[in-house]
Amino acid sequence: MGRPRTPLLSKDAIATAALRLVDRTGEFTIAQVADALGVRPSSLYNHLSSKGEIVEAMRSLVFREGGVEAGAPGPWDQTVRSRLRRYRECFAAHQRLIPLVTSYTVSSPEVMGMYDELAETLRATGVPDGQLLDVITMCDSIVLGAALDLAAPDEGWAVDQARSPALITAIQQAGSGRQRSDRAFELALDILIAGIANLANQSS
Repeated sequence: MGRPRTPLLSKDAIATAALRLVDRTGEFTIAQVADALGVRPSSLYNHLSSKGEIVEAMRSLVFREGGVEAGAPGPWDQTVRSRLRRYRECFAAHQRLIPLVTSYTVSSPEVMGMYDELAETLRATGVPDGQLLDVITMCDSIVLGAALDLAAPDEGWAVDQARSPALITAIQQAGSGRQRSDRAFELALDILIAGIANLANQSS
């Protein structure tokens, strides 16, 4: 028989198989990925040499599927908002991947490109170099927390167990589900943008 026209394996094929496992169970092993693809585990090492590389391939796949691309020039705050909204949507679709990707050093080109753009945008805004990574880490915390929040029950707090009138009123007025989560995320972005602007002003 002749050689197949397309390889049986590729980085994307391995990442896709691993992501399906993670979406179902929150974890994966190299043996499980190989079994899902119908190959021996040793075959995977021709494309990705470790579990960490598979995690990074999943990170890249999720970003590409989510359409997080370099943005057109525009006001810095719009750039930041746009990138973080897309970032959240990427991981909202694969929430069980979040604990895995936070356990490995970010190295995938697509994701590093997003961070490159974010760092340059923040620097141009006036954020000091010594605090750039602090701000980027804060962005990550907001985005990944907001992505996980989308998996919360529609009623996230048991109002009948609340004792504070303030909390009871807050729960009753907050709404539920995606609407509540989106509103909280947009408020977080407003506070983040205001904080970045204040930080930039202090350093100018």
